[in-house]
Amino acid sequence: MKILITGICGFAGSVIARGLLEHLPGVQITGIDSLIRKGSETNLEPLRALGIDVRIGDIRNEQDLADLPAVDWVLDCAANPSVLAGVDGQTSAKELLDHNLGGTIHLLEYCRKHKAGFILLSTSRVYSIPPLASLFVEVHQGAYRPVFDKPSPSISRLGLTESFSTEPPISLYGSSKKCSELLALEYGMTFDFPVRINRCGVLAGAGQFGKADQGIFSFWIHSWARRRPLKYIGFGGSGHQVRDCLHPRDIVPLLIAQMGDPGRQVDPVLNVSGGVESAMSLAQLSAWCTDRLGAHQVAADINPRPFDIPWMVLDSSVVKKSWDWRPSTPRNAILEEIALHAESHPDWLELVS
Repeated sequence: MKILITGICGFAGSVIARGLLEHLPGVQITGIDSLIRKGSETNLEPLRALGIDVRIGDIRNEQDLADLPAVDWVLDCAANPSVLAGVDGQTSAKELLDHNLGGTIHLLEYCRKHKAGFILLSTSRVYSIPPLASLFVEVHQGAYRPVFDKPSPSISRLGLTESFSTEPPISLYGSSKKCSELLALEYGMTFDFPVRINRCGVLAGAGQFGKADQGIFSFWIHSWARRRPLKYIGFGGSGHQVRDCLHPRDIVPLLIAQMGDPGRQVDPVLNVSGGVESAMSLAQLSAWCTDRLGAHQVAADINPRPFDIPWMVLDSSVVKKSWDWRPSTPRNAILEEIALHAESHPDWLELVS
């Protein structure tokens, strides 16, 4: 099998590439990466040393894709993954859309040309912000949890299902990924190639390029280990807001199954997440860091950030039933892996920020 991985030098792309080499005998991997994300250059030569053909290029440039060999599958791991992209002064809205949506269009044209299957790593951020922001929550053991008047097929204590609203506003980032999902499905049906959409929660693990607006588990643990300033933003400065986490290596068995059975008649859009078992609040993460790394003071900033929500957990029941998939790396194992990386790479935040 021949596979193209975009964003291969990023955290998710590089971990998935290594996992495919380990678990998919005979696989031939080509990768493309623009190396615009600080830290991604550290993965370039190690991936090439594994026999992966890594090209320096940009999926926004059609010629860079035209120079690539034909493959059987494209795994799209390239994106600007920040929910604040386009409004934070670091990236313009047009740059964000060029990267996340324009790049997807070029990849879909590549798939049309070569009849390659397409798998998009999408995001939980395609789900609508207003109903999540107004969700009635209570504090339980240092974390928000939802309180429901009546059961709903779209949300429960297990998390959001794939039927939860994706109506705007969902942020420019979320919209770019939702549009990419829709175009991928349309291209697949129009031009007859398989498409799978995997909506992931927060990806986390050693080697992630963590920032305050993305890769929060890695950012928090690395910052704690270095005793760098940290603060709880919004929600009264309590740190009770909750997200789930997933190690990208746990996605590899699902990808292998999806590529190995392209005709399986299941929903192509799936939540792929660690679920409630992996979810925790920033306050709970701080408690874990205190036990593991020692005490550190966290400041409080009651001013909310755009697009922040109190609780975001994905329900992955559908993918478990349709592909017999479930995550295999427990939350605390992910956190310990990051802590060990922080201890052995004390200058990591300077490298990637």
